[in-house]
Amino acid sequence: MLNKYRTVRAEANAEVVIKRSRFIGHAKPVETEEEAVAFIDEIKRLHRTATHNCSAYMVGERDQHQKASDDGEPSGTAGKPILEVIKNKGLKNVAVVVTRYFGGIMLGAGGLVRAYTDGAVAGIEAAGEIELVLHLEVFVEVDYTWYGKLENELHGRGTRLGGTEFTDKVIVLCLPVVPEADAFIAWMTDLTQGQAVIRTGEERYYIDGE
Repeated sequence: MLNKYRTVRAEANAEVVIKRSRFIGHAKPVETEEEAVAFIDEIKRLHRTATHNCSAYMVGERDQHQKASDDGEPSGTAGKPILEVIKNKGLKNVAVVVTRYFGGIMLGAGGLVRAYTDGAVAGIEAAGEIELVLHLEVFVEVDYTWYGKLENELHGRGTRLGGTEFTDKVIVLCLPVVPEADAFIAWMTDLTQGQAVIRTGEERYYIDGE
């Protein structure tokens, strides 16, 4: 798994009008190529009366799944520009569809490239660009006598926390970033003089800065 990558926050869309043609950019975060294809098919179904539903997606840790479709527009004037927007923004695991409702004025090849680029940018901006950072779940179990110090030290270090469970002991879910997890566990062991019971859980992505 990547330690971090950029994608979009949520499915969204936005519209631009160019020489009376409507270009609606739709963007969505996706985990798999199948999700990307399903999203594109859904937009085509919702906009079945549109002149074109051009699309592109980039999926995989190494961007191994890429595809662009002109959907009837002149070759290279729609799908490729959409894919280039995704690449230029450094995004992964995202699918974009730009729906066109023809307004009666021909745009020419250069005009189409600019229009589909603008539509893709609008859709991605509406969806919101974020960075996902990989964290490791670290459960720290201590006696109540340690809780005050532990809480202060964690806040002072700026550690992301996932919640606290109060039973006969206190269990704090800490979420260090993966590259720093070993150092965090060593620090926690030293801080509690080896009295904490520490176990690790799953690796999960969280939005950077939130």
